[in-house]
Amino acid sequence: MSALSRIQDDFQSFMLRAGRDIEAHVVGTPRVSIATRLAIYGDGYSSRLIEALEANYPALAKLLGPEDFAALGTAYVRAHESRFASIRYYGAELADFLAAHAEYVGAPLLAELARWEWAMTEAFDAADAAPVGIAALAQVVPDEWAALRFQFHPSLRQLSLFWNVPQIWKALTDDIERPASVVQAEPTEWLLWRENLQTFFRSLPTPEAEALNAARGGQSFGDLCAILARHFSEEETPARAAGFLKHWLESGLIVVL
Repeated sequence: MSALSRIQDDFQSFMLRAGRDIEAHVVGTPRVSIATRLAIYGDGYSSRLIEALEANYPALAKLLGPEDFAALGTAYVRAHESRFASIRYYGAELADFLAAHAEYVGAPLLAELARWEWAMTEAFDAADAAPVGIAALAQVVPDEWAALRFQFHPSLRQLSLFWNVPQIWKALTDDIERPASVVQAEPTEWLLWRENLQTFFRSLPTPEAEALNAARGGQSFGDLCAILARHFSEEETPARAAGFLKHWLESGLIVVL
């Protein structure tokens, strides 16, 4: 290994793991010690990553406040180095970190809020795709309906949330009075997607959530009807399935029939 490579490795070790070998390559002075010089880089690296976390999780940052969010950011940066060319994607594991870390595991609302904000980011950043309009259904002949399968817009995300996170997120984002935190015995399914440059979300009733999960997994329209038959009568099921499909098309969720 060349001398330059060794210095680069030692410097990276200092930045990511507080390694001390880099000190042998740094010259200190009476006015500016080696530790001070290195801290300029080390503290700057950590601060920049915490700033990236705040940009990606503004509602969580507002909920916690500057001091507590800085503490969270410092702990997360110590556990997760940046692996991305763009700092935009730093913080993908924050929800899992909050759900497992001893300091935060007792406040599961925080992990769910982080999951929500990251899903919003993913939906906004997802690739573009032209949705199929409702008129496309007129091209499907009756014999093809049962085998009909769908491809969905890349921005589509689904989350199961026990807490009233979307309502809290909206209040924090709009800077209005935050509702009380509420947890449910059973989770609510939420759908997020982007249309043009605007991100939308809504809750999903259980039958629709099950049908959408199946459709996203490649199951056919006939399979969806079988799933919905567990919730509705034989006479009602086809209309319900068609209604969900119509809603997905009108929302721009489907890009290929």
